[in-house]
Amino acid sequence: MSIVDNAVYRAGRRVASPSSLEETFKLLSEIDQADAGDRDCYVEPHTRCTDADHHHEHSGMAWIGLYRPDESEIAALKEQFGLHELAIEDTIQAHQRPKAERYGQTLFTVLRPASYHDDDEAIRLGEIHVFTGPNFVITVRHSETTGVAKVRQRVEDDPDLLSRGPDAVLYALIDQVVDDYFPILRGVEDDIDQIEDSLFKGETDVSQRIYELARQVNLFHRAVSPLTILADQFEAGFKKWHTDEELQHMLRDVRDHVLMVTARVESFRAQLNDAMQLDATLTAARQNDAAMELNEQTKKISSWAAILFAPSMIGSIYGMNFDDMPELHWALGYPFALALMLGVAVVLYLVFKHKDWL
Repeated sequence: MSIVDNAVYRAGRRVASPSSLEETFKLLSEIDQADAGDRDCYVEPHTRCTDADHHHEHSGMAWIGLYRPDESEIAALKEQFGLHELAIEDTIQAHQRPKAERYGQTLFTVLRPASYHDDDEAIRLGEIHVFTGPNFVITVRHSETTGVAKVRQRVEDDPDLLSRGPDAVLYALIDQVVDDYFPILRGVEDDIDQIEDSLFKGETDVSQRIYELARQVNLFHRAVSPLTILADQFEAGFKKWHTDEELQHMLRDVRDHVLMVTARVESFRAQLNDAMQLDATLTAARQNDAAMELNEQTKKISSWAAILFAPSMIGSIYGMNFDDMPELHWALGYPFALALMLGVAVVLYLVFKHKDWL
């Protein structure tokens, strides 16, 4: 079984921990029947109360937590809670972007929790699917994450919050996901500071680190950016479905945090883009300096080669020893050849020195 935790709550407190989905369905039905007389605002099952009676609406609620459930478990949930076929398909396939879609009285929400691993500077994204209805919450995890367990502990420690029903659980899940983004921001900020220090120190192995961190931040941006729209949708939906005002205030606080996270991520993308441009500029400058140094060395080598070439050429000509060369029978021929070689070498040296080739 892929059930991680399965609980039935009444008036904000856990009253049972069923061992199977069938038992959960049965207990929830019994609570609904027992409370039917106290909820006059219910004309038919799942009809919402007015704001004045809102605190009576969620006396019974089930929260089923699943980890990578199989198709038979998903089918059982679909049949019992009337989950929409398209939402079920998304849950089975996974790899969804953050979004919120309403199917009748059931809201299907996709969240992307994340964690930062500083050892390899990697942002690892998870995926949580949340179904919220009038009297149930279903969380489906497609990755390893402790966020759902933290939220369950938090709301169970706060019966007043939990008594507000499935919407309160959804708020707490979103709040936890967004709060978990802030350590990631601190980790990325520290790494960007280190990258900037490495750039100005002239370290040559920083390029790969910049590009890899930029890739991680872009992946994180795709998980975070839809949350602003998501928060707006929740706020509008909470008003439409008469969610109590306190939850609306708490959701606005989460929305403010989402805007902060989004702004920081955009700032990181800009900083890393600047770092890439600076790295490219510094790399080009280093390559230019290397080329200039190579050019200087080439000029020096060429200059000395020319200086040595002239005496070598003169010596090789007179070394042929042809009898018809008058200089060979001239008493001053040898000193003349030496003087000529030295004179050409000195002239070439002075020319190259004047041109700063030596």
